[in-house]
Amino acid sequence: MLEELINLVKEHAGDAIINNPVIPNQHNDAAIRETASGIIKSLKSQMSGGNKGAITDLLKGESLSSDNPMVNNITQQVGSQLMKKFGLDSNAVGSVVSTLIPTVLNRLSQKTNDPNDNSFTMDGIINALGSGGGLLGKLRGLFK
Repeated sequence: MLEELINLVKEHAGDAIINNPVIPNQHNDAAIRETASGIIKSLKSQMSGGNKGAITDLLKGESLSSDNPMVNNITQQVGSQLMKKFGLDSNAVGSVVSTLIPTVLNRLSQKTNDPNDNSFTMDGIINALGSGGGLLGKLRGLFK
């Protein structure tokens, strides 16, 4: 899933990363990877916190605006990682994540819901985030 998400971020990284002078060109690929990694880390954190319903709503395309707490959480997670990794200030990070994260999440939602595109599926994403499968998933089911 990480590689597919990296490709999705790369498709939409134009002005936010690639053409952004605050991120030197030699760091573009690393910034794209860090952005994809931050999205996954944030979603995994939400999953482990029991917010599977919010994740599925997000992937269905419901409430993808910046008012959504999950979108804000992902934006903050990615922004924090970019600040640490590249020494960017909060204004520079804001210009990177404010449009890129909602755009990537919107495309992720569209691809997840497109029956003709199997690059992302709801079950595949949920399983990759660590919910339903295996012993851990069964143990969680016992306590719900």
